[in-house]
Amino acid sequence: MISSAMVTRYASALVDVVTGPAGTDAAQANQQLRAFAAVLAGSAELRNALTSPAVSPARKRAVVGRLADQLGVAKMVRNFLLVLSDHRRLAALPQMIDTFETLLDERLGFVRADLRSAREIDERQKAALGDELSRLTGKKVRPRFAVEPELIGGVIVRIGSTVYDGSVKGQLDSLARRLAAE
Repeated sequence: MISSAMVTRYASALVDVVTGPAGTDAAQANQQLRAFAAVLAGSAELRNALTSPAVSPARKRAVVGRLADQLGVAKMVRNFLLVLSDHRRLAALPQMIDTFETLLDERLGFVRADLRSAREIDERQKAALGDELSRLTGKKVRPRFAVEPELIGGVIVRIGSTVYDGSVKGQLDSLARRLAAE
């Protein structure tokens, strides 16, 4: 298991490379990493081969290079994937991608907001929520939306470690705790 500090180190190095003077488009790099990770996630046989100590590092490197070429990834992304392969870190690629996105957002002045709602929110409401969160935080907000029917109604927003619970389920839970305390 790779530590979160190690994941952050690799992700931070990639952010430095893609935002540097010779960097590639950060969004393109992210898309290419996600495409590579999707191929790994979709093939247990490939994933096992690339993480198995029984397969030689040279063979793993060749497979990673060939797959990167087939996906048409940028040289910078290909090199990053080869480094991960050489250092036996490919299993942590999904965590590295998430950390890469977070660090890149920070570098570009964005803050992430995870919004969960009981039902799908239309595009107009999504834009209004994003604008309001930007106003409240004073930063550019990059919202991600998810649907959780068990919330009954309302929205739960997480920005960093702060959670704003405006869901019906949260209000009912709070009411139940207050009644139990009396």
